[in-house]
Amino acid sequence: MTTLFLCSPHRTLTPLSFSPLSKSLQLPPPRCQMQTQALIEAQSTASTSESERGVEFTTGDLFYRRESATARDLAVLSASVSQRHLGRGLRVLDAMCGCAVRSVRYLSQGGADFVWANDAFEGCRPRILANLSSAVPRFSRDVRRWVITHFHANRLFTECYLQKEFFDLVDIDSFGGDTSFLRSALCVVKIGGLLYLTSTDGRSSGGHRPSRSLASYGAYVRPMPFSNEIGLRMLIGGAMREASALGYHVSPVFSYYSYHGPVFRVMLQLGKGKDDDISQYGFIGYCNKCGHSQTFSWDELGQISCPCGSKKVVVSGPLWTGPLHNAENVGEMLELAREWGWAYTNSKNDDLDKLLNLMIDECDPLLPPGYIKVDEIARRAKVNSPPVSTLIHALQAEGYAASRSHVEPNAIKTNCPMASCINFVLKIRT
Repeated sequence: MTTLFLCSPHRTLTPLSFSPLSKSLQLPPPRCQMQTQALIEAQSTASTSESERGVEFTTGDLFYRRESATARDLAVLSASVSQRHLGRGLRVLDAMCGCAVRSVRYLSQGGADFVWANDAFEGCRPRILANLSSAVPRFSRDVRRWVITHFHANRLFTECYLQKEFFDLVDIDSFGGDTSFLRSALCVVKIGGLLYLTSTDGRSSGGHRPSRSLASYGAYVRPMPFSNEIGLRMLIGGAMREASALGYHVSPVFSYYSYHGPVFRVMLQLGKGKDDDISQYGFIGYCNKCGHSQTFSWDELGQISCPCGSKKVVVSGPLWTGPLHNAENVGEMLELAREWGWAYTNSKNDDLDKLLNLMIDECDPLLPPGYIKVDEIARRAKVNSPPVSTLIHALQAEGYAASRSHVEPNAIKTNCPMASCINFVLKIRT
Protein backbone atom coordinates (compact mmCIF):
# COMPACT_ATOMS: atom_id res chain seq x y z
CA MET A 1 0.00 0.00 0.00
CA THR A 2 1.44 3.34 -1.04
CA THR A 3 1.09 6.70 0.62
CA LEU A 4 -0.71 9.64 -0.97
CA PHE A 5 -0.27 13.25 -0.02
CA LEU A 6 -3.82 14.51 -0.36
CA CYS A 7 -5.29 17.23 1.75
CA SER A 8 -8.26 19.46 2.20
CA PRO A 9 -7.65 23.09 1.36
CA HIS A 10 -7.65 24.01 5.05
CA ARG A 11 -4.80 21.92 6.31
CA THR A 12 -1.21 21.27 5.36
CA LEU A 13 -0.21 18.12 3.54
CA THR A 14 -0.83 15.01 5.54
CA PRO A 15 -0.08 11.49 4.32
CA LEU A 16 -3.20 9.41 3.75
CA SER A 17 -3.38 5.74 2.98
CA PHE A 18 -5.45 5.58 -0.21
CA SER A 19 -4.42 2.40 -1.98
CA PRO A 20 -6.85 2.05 -4.92
CA LEU A 21 -6.33 5.59 -6.18
CA SER A 22 -2.85 6.33 -4.96
CA LYS A 23 -0.91 5.52 -8.13
CA SER A 24 -2.85 8.03 -10.18
CA LEU A 25 -2.74 10.70 -7.50
CA GLN A 26 0.93 10.51 -6.62
CA LEU A 27 3.15 13.28 -7.85
CA PRO A 28 5.17 12.14 -10.89
CA PRO A 29 8.97 11.98 -10.80
CA PRO A 30 10.88 14.94 -12.29
CA ARG A 31 11.38 13.29 -15.73
CA CYS A 32 7.70 12.49 -16.01
CA GLN A 33 6.90 16.08 -15.02
CA MET A 34 9.05 17.36 -17.86
CA GLN A 35 7.38 15.01 -20.35
CA THR A 36 3.94 16.00 -19.10
CA GLN A 37 4.76 19.70 -19.37
CA ALA A 38 5.95 19.22 -22.95
CA LEU A 39 2.71 17.39 -23.78
CA ILE A 40 0.67 20.19 -22.23
CA GLU A 41 2.46 22.81 -24.29
CA ALA A 42 2.10 20.79 -27.50
CA GLN A 43 -1.62 20.16 -27.01
CA SER A 44 -2.31 23.74 -25.93
CA THR A 45 -0.67 25.01 -29.10
CA ALA A 46 -2.77 22.68 -31.25
CA SER A 47 -6.03 23.59 -29.53
CA THR A 48 -8.63 26.23 -30.13
CA SER A 49 -8.95 28.53 -27.15
CA GLU A 50 -12.35 29.10 -25.59
CA SER A 51 -13.51 31.68 -23.08
CA GLU A 52 -16.38 31.85 -20.59
CA ARG A 53 -16.93 34.90 -18.41
CA GLY A 54 -13.26 35.82 -18.84
CA VAL A 55 -11.91 32.32 -18.04
CA GLU A 56 -9.63 30.96 -20.77
CA PHE A 57 -9.31 27.22 -21.51
CA THR A 58 -8.80 24.79 -24.38
CA THR A 59 -10.90 21.82 -25.47
CA GLY A 60 -8.95 19.95 -28.16
CA ASP A 61 -10.95 16.97 -29.39
CA LEU A 62 -12.97 16.73 -26.18
CA PHE A 63 -16.71 17.32 -26.11
CA TYR A 64 -17.59 20.92 -25.28
CA ARG A 65 -20.94 22.65 -25.69
CA ARG A 66 -21.03 26.45 -25.65
CA GLU A 67 -24.80 26.35 -25.10
CA SER A 68 -24.18 24.90 -21.63
CA ALA A 69 -22.35 28.05 -20.48
CA THR A 70 -25.51 29.35 -18.78
CA ALA A 71 -25.77 26.14 -16.72
CA ARG A 72 -22.16 26.64 -15.64
CA ASP A 73 -22.90 30.28 -14.80
CA LEU A 74 -25.73 29.17 -12.51
CA ALA A 75 -23.51 26.57 -10.84
CA VAL A 76 -20.74 29.07 -10.19
CA LEU A 77 -23.19 31.64 -8.81
CA SER A 78 -24.77 29.06 -6.50
CA ALA A 79 -21.34 27.86 -5.34
CA SER A 80 -20.21 31.42 -4.62
CA VAL A 81 -23.38 32.17 -2.64
CA SER A 82 -22.74 29.02 -0.59
CA GLN A 83 -19.10 30.03 -0.04
CA ARG A 84 -20.21 33.43 1.27
CA HIS A 85 -22.63 31.80 3.72
CA LEU A 86 -19.99 29.36 4.95
CA GLY A 87 -17.29 32.00 5.22
CA ARG A 88 -14.64 29.65 3.86
CA GLY A 89 -13.50 28.08 0.62
CA LEU A 90 -15.40 25.14 -0.84
CA ARG A 91 -14.29 21.57 -1.50
CA VAL A 92 -15.65 20.61 -4.92
CA LEU A 93 -15.78 17.24 -6.67
CA ASP A 94 -16.25 17.48 -10.45
CA ALA A 95 -17.03 13.83 -11.16
CA MET A 96 -17.32 13.93 -14.96
CA CYS A 97 -15.19 16.93 -15.79
CA GLY A 98 -14.44 16.49 -19.51
CA CYS A 99 -12.03 19.29 -20.44
CA ALA A 100 -12.39 20.64 -16.85
CA VAL A 101 -14.01 23.97 -17.73
CA ARG A 102 -16.31 23.63 -14.70
CA SER A 103 -13.36 22.77 -12.44
CA VAL A 104 -11.48 25.83 -13.67
CA ARG A 105 -14.47 28.10 -13.11
CA TYR A 106 -15.13 26.75 -9.62
CA LEU A 107 -11.52 27.54 -8.71
CA SER A 108 -11.40 30.91 -10.45
CA GLN A 109 -14.91 32.22 -9.73
CA GLY A 110 -16.92 29.87 -7.51
CA GLY A 111 -15.05 30.24 -4.23
CA ALA A 112 -13.46 26.77 -4.30
CA ASP A 113 -10.25 26.23 -2.36
CA PHE A 114 -9.92 22.67 -3.64
CA VAL A 115 -11.29 20.87 -6.70
CA TRP A 116 -11.09 17.16 -7.45
CA ALA A 117 -11.35 16.81 -11.24
CA ASN A 118 -12.26 13.31 -12.41
CA ASP A 119 -13.11 11.85 -15.79
CA ALA A 120 -13.24 8.15 -16.63
CA PHE A 121 -11.55 8.78 -20.01
CA GLU A 122 -7.78 8.90 -19.42
CA GLY A 123 -7.29 10.63 -22.76
CA CYS A 124 -8.67 13.78 -21.11
CA ARG A 125 -5.71 14.05 -18.76
CA PRO A 126 -3.36 16.31 -20.82
CA ARG A 127 -6.20 18.72 -21.52
CA ILE A 128 -7.41 18.77 -17.90
CA LEU A 129 -3.86 19.26 -16.67
CA ALA A 130 -3.26 22.09 -19.15
CA ASN A 131 -6.44 23.95 -18.22
CA LEU A 132 -6.06 23.59 -14.46
CA SER A 133 -2.37 24.48 -14.54
CA SER A 134 -3.09 27.61 -16.56
CA ALA A 135 -5.78 28.75 -14.15
CA VAL A 136 -4.45 27.96 -10.68
CA PRO A 137 -1.11 26.56 -9.41
CA ARG A 138 -1.40 23.00 -8.12
CA PHE A 139 -0.06 24.07 -4.73
CA SER A 140 -0.57 27.30 -2.82
CA ARG A 141 1.42 27.70 0.41
CA ASP A 142 1.83 23.95 0.78
CA VAL A 143 -1.89 23.40 0.27
CA ARG A 144 -3.08 21.40 -2.70
CA ARG A 145 -5.62 23.26 -4.85
CA TRP A 146 -6.60 20.50 -7.26
CA VAL A 147 -6.12 16.86 -8.14
CA ILE A 148 -6.92 14.77 -11.24
CA THR A 149 -8.13 11.15 -11.42
CA HIS A 150 -9.67 8.84 -14.03
CA PHE A 151 -12.23 6.50 -12.50
CA HIS A 152 -15.82 5.48 -12.96
CA ALA A 153 -17.89 7.90 -10.89
CA ASN A 154 -19.34 5.18 -8.64
CA ARG A 155 -15.89 3.87 -7.76
CA LEU A 156 -14.63 7.36 -7.01
CA PHE A 157 -17.59 8.18 -4.77
CA THR A 158 -17.17 4.90 -2.89
CA GLU A 159 -13.44 5.42 -2.37
CA CYS A 160 -14.01 8.99 -1.16
CA TYR A 161 -16.67 7.82 1.28
CA LEU A 162 -14.42 5.09 2.68
CA GLN A 163 -11.62 7.63 3.15
CA LYS A 164 -14.02 10.18 4.70
CA GLU A 165 -13.44 12.68 1.92
CA PHE A 166 -16.56 14.85 1.83
CA PHE A 167 -17.39 17.84 -0.37
CA ASP A 168 -19.36 21.05 -0.24
CA LEU A 169 -20.38 20.61 -3.88
CA VAL A 170 -20.51 17.53 -6.07
CA ASP A 171 -21.05 18.22 -9.79
CA ILE A 172 -22.14 15.33 -12.03
CA ASP A 173 -22.44 16.37 -15.67
CA SER A 174 -23.69 13.01 -16.93
CA PHE A 175 -25.12 12.03 -20.30
CA GLY A 176 -28.38 10.16 -20.74
CA GLY A 177 -30.48 9.00 -17.82
CA ASP A 178 -28.06 6.84 -15.82
CA THR A 179 -28.80 7.34 -12.11
CA SER A 180 -26.79 4.40 -10.76
CA PHE A 181 -24.37 6.85 -9.11
CA LEU A 182 -27.01 8.87 -7.24
CA ARG A 183 -26.84 7.07 -3.92
CA SER A 184 -23.05 6.87 -3.79
CA ALA A 185 -22.80 10.55 -4.78
CA LEU A 186 -25.10 11.60 -1.93
CA CYS A 187 -22.79 9.79 0.47
CA VAL A 188 -19.90 12.19 -0.19
CA VAL A 189 -21.88 15.46 0.01
CA LYS A 190 -21.49 17.31 3.29
CA ILE A 191 -24.66 18.05 5.26
CA GLY A 192 -25.86 21.37 3.91
CA GLY A 193 -23.76 20.84 0.78
CA LEU A 194 -24.84 20.94 -2.85
CA LEU A 195 -25.36 18.25 -5.49
CA TYR A 196 -25.59 19.37 -9.14
CA LEU A 197 -27.29 16.73 -11.30
CA THR A 198 -27.76 16.50 -15.05
CA SER A 199 -29.98 14.35 -17.26
CA THR A 200 -30.43 14.33 -21.02
CA ASP A 201 -33.08 11.61 -21.02
CA GLY A 202 -35.77 13.44 -22.97
CA ARG A 203 -37.54 10.25 -24.02
CA SER A 204 -38.22 9.28 -20.42
CA SER A 205 -39.42 12.76 -19.47
CA GLY A 206 -41.67 12.72 -22.53
CA GLY A 207 -43.37 9.56 -21.31
CA HIS A 208 -42.07 7.40 -24.15
CA ARG A 209 -40.22 4.96 -21.88
CA PRO A 210 -42.22 4.68 -18.63
CA SER A 211 -40.48 1.46 -17.62
CA ARG A 212 -37.10 3.21 -17.97
CA SER A 213 -38.18 6.23 -15.92
CA LEU A 214 -39.56 3.88 -13.27
CA ALA A 215 -36.27 1.98 -13.05
CA SER A 216 -34.06 5.09 -13.04
CA TYR A 217 -36.12 7.63 -11.11
CA GLY A 218 -38.84 5.61 -9.40
CA ALA A 219 -41.50 7.45 -11.43
CA TYR A 220 -43.88 6.07 -14.03
CA VAL A 221 -44.04 8.93 -16.53
CA ARG A 222 -46.73 9.23 -19.21
CA PRO A 223 -46.85 11.70 -22.16
CA MET A 224 -47.92 15.20 -21.05
CA PRO A 225 -47.85 18.58 -22.81
CA PHE A 226 -45.39 19.98 -20.23
CA SER A 227 -42.95 17.08 -20.44
CA ASN A 228 -39.85 19.30 -20.20
CA GLU A 229 -40.88 20.44 -16.73
CA ILE A 230 -41.71 16.85 -15.88
CA GLY A 231 -38.06 16.01 -16.67
CA LEU A 232 -36.90 18.36 -13.91
CA ARG A 233 -39.44 17.02 -11.42
CA MET A 234 -38.54 13.45 -12.31
CA LEU A 235 -34.86 14.15 -11.59
CA ILE A 236 -35.57 15.87 -8.26
CA GLY A 237 -37.93 13.08 -7.24
CA GLY A 238 -35.33 10.41 -8.03
CA ALA A 239 -32.77 12.17 -5.85
CA MET A 240 -35.34 12.54 -3.06
CA ARG A 241 -35.98 8.80 -3.10
CA GLU A 242 -32.27 7.96 -2.85
CA ALA A 243 -31.64 10.55 -0.15
CA SER A 244 -34.53 9.23 1.94
CA ALA A 245 -33.11 5.70 1.74
CA LEU A 246 -29.89 7.05 3.28
CA GLY A 247 -31.68 8.95 6.04
CA TYR A 248 -31.33 12.39 4.39
CA HIS A 249 -33.52 14.77 2.45
CA VAL A 250 -32.85 17.10 -0.47
CA SER A 251 -34.47 20.33 -1.62
CA PRO A 252 -34.01 22.19 -4.91
CA VAL A 253 -31.91 25.35 -4.94
CA PHE A 254 -32.69 25.89 -8.61
CA SER A 255 -33.81 23.83 -11.61
CA TYR A 256 -32.87 24.64 -15.18
CA TYR A 257 -34.10 23.28 -18.48
CA SER A 258 -32.16 23.91 -21.67
CA TYR A 259 -33.65 23.11 -25.08
CA HIS A 260 -30.42 21.75 -26.61
CA GLY A 261 -30.23 18.07 -25.87
CA PRO A 262 -32.68 18.49 -24.13
CA VAL A 263 -30.80 18.98 -20.86
CA PHE A 264 -32.30 18.91 -17.37
CA ARG A 265 -30.20 20.26 -14.49
CA VAL A 266 -31.04 20.59 -10.80
CA MET A 267 -28.97 21.96 -7.93
CA LEU A 268 -30.01 20.25 -4.71
CA GLN A 269 -29.10 20.94 -1.09
CA LEU A 270 -28.62 17.98 1.24
CA GLY A 271 -30.23 18.03 4.68
CA LYS A 272 -29.87 15.67 7.61
CA GLY A 273 -32.77 13.41 8.55
CA LYS A 274 -35.67 12.08 6.51
CA ASP A 275 -38.40 14.49 5.53
CA ASP A 276 -41.61 12.75 6.60
CA ASP A 277 -43.73 15.37 4.83
CA ILE A 278 -44.47 13.89 1.41
CA SER A 279 -47.01 16.55 0.45
CA GLN A 280 -44.60 17.75 -2.28
CA TYR A 281 -43.85 14.25 -3.56
CA GLY A 282 -46.89 12.92 -5.35
CA PHE A 283 -48.61 12.56 -8.69
CA ILE A 284 -49.48 14.86 -11.57
CA GLY A 285 -52.53 14.29 -13.74
CA TYR A 286 -53.55 15.71 -17.11
CA CYS A 287 -56.94 15.47 -18.79
CA ASN A 288 -56.70 15.15 -22.55
CA LYS A 289 -60.38 16.03 -22.88
CA CYS A 290 -60.36 19.52 -21.33
CA GLY A 291 -56.61 20.21 -20.89
CA HIS A 292 -56.79 20.63 -17.11
CA SER A 293 -53.86 19.44 -14.95
CA GLN A 294 -53.66 18.94 -11.20
CA THR A 295 -51.67 17.18 -8.49
CA PHE A 296 -52.80 14.16 -6.49
CA SER A 297 -51.55 12.97 -3.13
CA TRP A 298 -50.91 9.34 -2.26
CA ASP A 299 -54.22 9.25 -0.35
CA GLU A 300 -56.10 10.24 -3.49
CA LEU A 301 -54.91 7.32 -5.57
CA GLY A 302 -57.91 5.37 -6.79
CA GLN A 303 -60.12 8.47 -6.66
CA ILE A 304 -58.58 10.37 -9.56
CA SER A 305 -60.88 12.26 -11.90
CA CYS A 306 -61.06 15.64 -13.63
CA PRO A 307 -63.39 18.51 -12.67
CA CYS A 308 -64.86 18.23 -16.19
CA GLY A 309 -66.18 14.81 -15.20
CA SER A 310 -63.76 12.71 -17.21
CA LYS A 311 -62.07 9.84 -15.43
CA LYS A 312 -59.60 9.24 -18.26
CA VAL A 313 -56.83 11.27 -16.66
CA VAL A 314 -53.19 10.55 -17.59
CA VAL A 315 -51.17 10.29 -14.37
CA SER A 316 -47.40 10.41 -13.84
CA GLY A 317 -45.49 9.92 -10.60
CA PRO A 318 -44.39 9.96 -7.99
CA LEU A 319 -42.60 13.21 -8.77
CA TRP A 320 -41.50 16.36 -6.98
CA THR A 321 -44.57 18.63 -7.01
CA GLY A 322 -43.22 21.60 -5.04
CA PRO A 323 -41.49 24.77 -6.31
CA LEU A 324 -38.60 24.17 -8.71
CA HIS A 325 -36.41 26.79 -7.03
CA ASN A 326 -35.65 28.39 -3.67
CA ALA A 327 -36.58 32.06 -3.99
CA GLU A 328 -34.06 33.26 -1.41
CA ASN A 329 -31.15 31.40 -3.00
CA VAL A 330 -32.06 32.48 -6.52
CA GLY A 331 -32.44 36.07 -5.30
CA GLU A 332 -28.89 36.00 -3.92
CA MET A 333 -27.65 34.52 -7.19
CA LEU A 334 -29.31 37.39 -9.07
CA GLU A 335 -27.68 40.00 -6.82
CA LEU A 336 -24.30 38.37 -7.35
CA ALA A 337 -24.79 38.18 -11.13
CA ARG A 338 -25.50 41.92 -11.17
CA GLU A 339 -22.51 42.60 -8.91
CA TRP A 340 -20.21 40.69 -11.28
CA GLY A 341 -21.69 42.24 -14.40
CA TRP A 342 -23.09 38.91 -15.62
CA ALA A 343 -26.78 39.81 -15.46
CA TYR A 344 -27.25 41.58 -18.77
CA THR A 345 -25.89 40.59 -22.17
CA ASN A 346 -26.67 41.32 -25.80
CA SER A 347 -27.83 37.75 -26.38
CA LYS A 348 -31.45 36.74 -25.71
CA ASN A 349 -30.26 33.23 -24.87
CA ASP A 350 -27.73 34.44 -22.32
CA ASP A 351 -29.65 36.95 -20.21
CA LEU A 352 -29.16 35.83 -16.63
CA ASP A 353 -31.18 38.71 -15.24
CA LYS A 354 -34.24 37.62 -17.21
CA LEU A 355 -33.70 33.93 -16.43
CA LEU A 356 -33.20 34.38 -12.69
CA ASN A 357 -36.17 36.73 -12.42
CA LEU A 358 -38.30 34.12 -14.19
CA MET A 359 -37.11 31.53 -11.67
CA ILE A 360 -38.06 33.82 -8.79
CA ASP A 361 -41.56 34.26 -10.28
CA GLU A 362 -41.85 30.46 -10.59
CA CYS A 363 -41.20 30.09 -6.85
CA ASP A 364 -44.74 31.22 -5.96
CA PRO A 365 -46.06 28.33 -3.82
CA LEU A 366 -49.54 28.84 -5.28
CA LEU A 367 -48.35 27.81 -8.73
CA PRO A 368 -49.02 24.12 -9.46
CA PRO A 369 -46.68 21.89 -11.47
CA GLY A 370 -46.75 22.21 -15.24
CA TYR A 371 -47.50 25.02 -17.62
CA ILE A 372 -50.10 25.83 -20.25
CA LYS A 373 -49.06 26.86 -23.73
CA VAL A 374 -50.88 30.01 -24.76
CA ASP A 375 -51.35 28.59 -28.26
CA GLU A 376 -53.18 25.61 -26.73
CA ILE A 377 -55.57 27.91 -24.84
CA ALA A 378 -56.21 29.89 -28.01
CA ARG A 379 -56.79 26.71 -30.01
CA ARG A 380 -59.43 25.54 -27.55
CA ALA A 381 -60.98 29.04 -27.54
CA LYS A 382 -60.82 29.12 -31.37
CA VAL A 383 -59.20 32.56 -31.44
CA ASN A 384 -55.75 33.94 -32.15
CA SER A 385 -53.18 33.74 -29.35
CA PRO A 386 -52.97 36.84 -27.13
CA PRO A 387 -49.62 38.20 -25.89
CA VAL A 388 -48.36 36.15 -22.94
CA SER A 389 -47.90 39.23 -20.74
CA THR A 390 -51.47 40.39 -21.44
CA LEU A 391 -52.91 37.06 -20.34
CA ILE A 392 -50.75 36.97 -17.21
CA HIS A 393 -51.86 40.48 -16.17
CA ALA A 394 -55.51 39.54 -16.75
CA LEU A 395 -55.19 36.44 -14.57
CA GLN A 396 -53.38 38.31 -11.80
CA ALA A 397 -56.01 41.08 -11.84
CA GLU A 398 -58.60 38.41 -11.01
CA GLY A 399 -56.55 37.09 -8.08
CA TYR A 400 -54.96 34.09 -9.73
CA ALA A 401 -51.26 33.27 -9.42
CA ALA A 402 -49.60 33.45 -12.83
CA SER A 403 -46.12 33.76 -14.28
CA ARG A 404 -44.10 32.90 -17.33
CA SER A 405 -42.20 29.60 -17.48
CA HIS A 406 -38.44 29.50 -18.00
CA VAL A 407 -38.96 26.09 -19.61
CA GLU A 408 -41.35 27.18 -22.39
CA PRO A 409 -41.30 30.85 -23.55
CA ASN A 410 -44.84 30.85 -24.98
CA ALA A 411 -46.47 29.34 -21.90
CA ILE A 412 -47.82 30.39 -18.51
CA LYS A 413 -47.82 28.79 -15.09
CA THR A 414 -51.05 29.45 -13.24
CA ASN A 415 -53.49 28.02 -10.72
CA CYS A 416 -56.36 29.10 -12.98
CA PRO A 417 -58.23 26.11 -14.46
CA MET A 418 -58.04 25.62 -18.20
CA ALA A 419 -61.76 26.39 -18.66
CA SER A 420 -61.32 29.79 -16.98
CA CYS A 421 -58.16 30.48 -18.99
CA ILE A 422 -60.20 29.97 -22.16
CA ASN A 423 -62.77 32.52 -20.94
CA PHE A 424 -60.01 35.03 -20.22
CA VAL A 425 -58.61 34.62 -23.72
CA LEU A 426 -62.07 35.13 -25.23
CA LYS A 427 -62.51 38.35 -23.22
CA ILE A 428 -59.10 39.60 -24.32
CA ARG A 429 -59.89 38.93 -27.98
CA THR A 430 -63.38 40.48 -27.94
